[in-house]
Amino acid sequence: MLVRTTVILLWRLLAAVFVLLALIGVVLPGLPTVPFLLLAAWAAGRGWPALEARLLAHPDYGPVIRRWRAYRAVPRRAKWLSSVMMAGSAVVIFASAAPLMVKIAVPALMLVVAVWMWRRPEY
Repeated sequence: MLVRTTVILLWRLLAAVFVLLALIGVVLPGLPTVPFLLLAAWAAGRGWPALEARLLAHPDYGPVIRRWRAYRAVPRRAKWLSSVMMAGSAVVIFASAAPLMVKIAVPALMLVVAVWMWRRPEY
């Protein structure tokens, strides 16, 4: 009983942290909102069904979460926006005083993420 309660509390804590990060992402440019809400819904589904239901019922983010769960779909607008943001970040990294390894590795990782993202359905 104690172990189950602890596990549920940990899932709820994780869901709350992801919701908090998503809320920060709403007001802080560059920090994504939707990926954190996807993670929050995932964690809430394991220990906080009421929060999961609330996220799924949200008028703006609920459909995105449901489409991700059903089809692993990413809206075209999100693909374009994140691609532009990643390209801008790569330019900033190249112009910075970062070590050469960072100037190579971070844009390469962003390219991998962009390719993966553009291969997702748009439903």
